[in-house]
Amino acid sequence: MYLLGYDIGSSSVKASLVDAQTGKCLSSAFYPKSEAAIMAVKPGWAEQDPSSWWENLKLATSSVLSGSGADPKDIKAIGISYQMHGLVCVDKDLNVLRPSIIWCDSRAVPYGQKAFDEIGHERCLSHLLNSPGNFTASKLAWVKENEPELYAKIYKIMLPGDYIAMKLSGEVCTTVSGLSEGMLWDFAEGAPAKMLMDYYGFDADLIPQIRPTFSEQGRVSEAAAAELGLAAGIPITYRAGDQPNNALSLNVFNPGEIASTAGTSGVVYGVLGDVNYDPKSRVNTFAHVNHTADQTRLGVLLCINGTGILNSWMKRNVAPEGISYSDMNDLAALAPIGSAGVSVLPFGNGAERMLENKEVGSSIHGVNFNVHSKAHLLRAAQEGIVFSFKYGIEIMEQMGMNVNKIHAGHANMFLSPIFRNTLAGVTGAVIDLYDTDGSVGAAKGAGIGAGIYKDNTEAFSTLEKLAVIEPSDTEAYKAAYEVWKSRL
Repeated sequence: MYLLGYDIGSSSVKASLVDAQTGKCLSSAFYPKSEAAIMAVKPGWAEQDPSSWWENLKLATSSVLSGSGADPKDIKAIGISYQMHGLVCVDKDLNVLRPSIIWCDSRAVPYGQKAFDEIGHERCLSHLLNSPGNFTASKLAWVKENEPELYAKIYKIMLPGDYIAMKLSGEVCTTVSGLSEGMLWDFAEGAPAKMLMDYYGFDADLIPQIRPTFSEQGRVSEAAAAELGLAAGIPITYRAGDQPNNALSLNVFNPGEIASTAGTSGVVYGVLGDVNYDPKSRVNTFAHVNHTADQTRLGVLLCINGTGILNSWMKRNVAPEGISYSDMNDLAALAPIGSAGVSVLPFGNGAERMLENKEVGSSIHGVNFNVHSKAHLLRAAQEGIVFSFKYGIEIMEQMGMNVNKIHAGHANMFLSPIFRNTLAGVTGAVIDLYDTDGSVGAAKGAGIGAGIYKDNTEAFSTLEKLAVIEPSDTEAYKAAYEVWKSRL
């Protein structure tokens, strides 16, 4: 008995086939093998053809099936993870009307800001838990104003995951979690965001039927089965945006639990048990995968742009030439906690929402030419990244989140002992490191939605924990953090 998970990213589409009983991934594949193209017709624009996601999904599915030798008839459920905040528009025949405006497209920023100002900050935050910002609803407002003839043909709007589910099943539906990430869900009313839709002049019929995150959301059609080499009738029983799904993949479901990633940029995603928001809108708040009308579970998302990119910059420009990341970590470990007074601000990769959209840049502070070496700079860079995480976690704590455990995949910056120990020490949280990824998580989410697993505890009972990092030297790390914060 197998579960199939898809992760629809902006750089590739990944598929994983999981044995439902053992929880082990039998086969994984991703396409394209080089990073997928993003169309940028104008500066700040970012679009992709949704049909390219489908073509890459077909290739990944074929590879997974041949690599595992599994009988498609033994696949019992499908789960979908997807790049968040994108806009897909289809007509009554379910044909895509234009390329998808994806998450990193910034053309809708002025539309969201105008709505925020004219509707009112407090009203937006108390209903949407965010500024309308550069999210899906504001992208649609751009289409309405700039492409009115095309807008008039729109039958339904979808997120990228909704589009893939439609291609699989022929049915158009969405989830509360998905609508919340597009600023199309009103938490005060417990319904689609009529307030914002009326402001933008959207017809309520543009919103697809809403299904629970864990539920049957259609079945693989005969046509899709023929294209994919799957059996017709497999139910699609889970879908979620990539960050909520990453949290699910790490078994983060309960208030106070944190999922974190640290690649080029870094993400801290915490679960909140009460409806709340940051009055300065420095973090994003969405419905988590297990949010229901009876159980409040919100995902508070903090994104830090200058994370692994700072570490790689240090490797290219500061570390000895040809050094590996592992050796660079060893060199950085020669410096003491706090880097003997050196602090690095890691914000050199654009404006930071956490800093109220200021673009403060990256900078190095406290260097003494007679004392400090490459080791101090390398350690200070990693500490600076962690301290930016801590700064964001303090915002979450102000919202009522009690952070006691951080779940992370054993990848990217979390491969560094300095990074892990600093994060545990400065936050006082235990860090659990796991071996998982988004497509495997989507497969297990499908198992929950199909009732194969009774709950997340059973679904993730086989999740492999690779290491546990307990907080240590907390006073030294907190003292270094206060020095760093004073230089912000």
